[in-house]
Amino acid sequence: MRLAFMGSPDFATPALRALQSAGHQIVAVYCQPPKPAGRGYTMRPSPVQIAAETLGLTVRAPARLRGNAEEQAAFAAFGLDAAVVAAYGLILPQAMLDAPRHGCLNIHASLLPRWRGAAPIQAAILAGDTETGVTIMQMDAGLDTGPMLLREAVPITATASAASLHNVLAELGARLILRTLDEHPVPMPQPEEGVTYAPKLMRDAGRIDWTRGATEIERQVRAFDPWPGTFTTLHGTVLKVQAAVLANAGGPPGLVLDQYLTVACGTGALRLTRVQLAGRPPMAADAFLRGHSVAVGTLLDRG
Repeated sequence: MRLAFMGSPDFATPALRALQSAGHQIVAVYCQPPKPAGRGYTMRPSPVQIAAETLGLTVRAPARLRGNAEEQAAFAAFGLDAAVVAAYGLILPQAMLDAPRHGCLNIHASLLPRWRGAAPIQAAILAGDTETGVTIMQMDAGLDTGPMLLREAVPITATASAASLHNVLAELGARLILRTLDEHPVPMPQPEEGVTYAPKLMRDAGRIDWTRGATEIERQVRAFDPWPGTFTTLHGTVLKVQAAVLANAGGPPGLVLDQYLTVACGTGALRLTRVQLAGRPPMAADAFLRGHSVAVGTLLDRG
């Protein structure tokens, strides 16, 4: 099929490579423009742009699509059979949704209608869901409201992080979009019940509030790995918490309870097992404690 591919982050790259390997004609790859990154604020292209250029594909990176008549006309002129969209990051105007013969197909990392929106993987872990998955959806003007074409579930294990689940769902999305283009499944409207939303994550969402329950905070640690990360304050310095396990203990929220870096929560406690001070490499808690004094009775910032 004659396709455009629209995506920006790592999540989208397995689908792009799968479509190319399957022999589909990808006439253009759309991604967000390069952005400044790192200490030197060097302009860095998105993972999809890097992958597309490696594959020898034409890349287009407009800063906006709405009100961009020139880009909309160029898109329509491609004579597309379909456009495949995966975490692109820009809203498609109606003219672009309507341009391909079979419309625009979205690879969404949840079992719609649960977790419409920008951060479905993180939201599913935070909520304690036992499963999630990928839905291939026919896009319309709404926020992830279009009819479903294919849908497949995967379990969320007790140790799953957003990073590990992201990789599983990215590969699943690649497989499902190939099936969708081969099988042409009948679109099915989304159920009206069970709709939930996963808003865009902000950096401060990772701040730990120790008055919350240990189970909730442990999910937060897994949900926000790798971004925005989960953090507290120790001796006035940001301490990132990269891994933690539930502990059978209790006390005033934020209080360090023992020499193993077990911290009391609103209910229960967490043993921090992997941490990172700002500007330092991450390390196991026992290694961290050998180089940093954290006395029993230390009170961590409550957020």
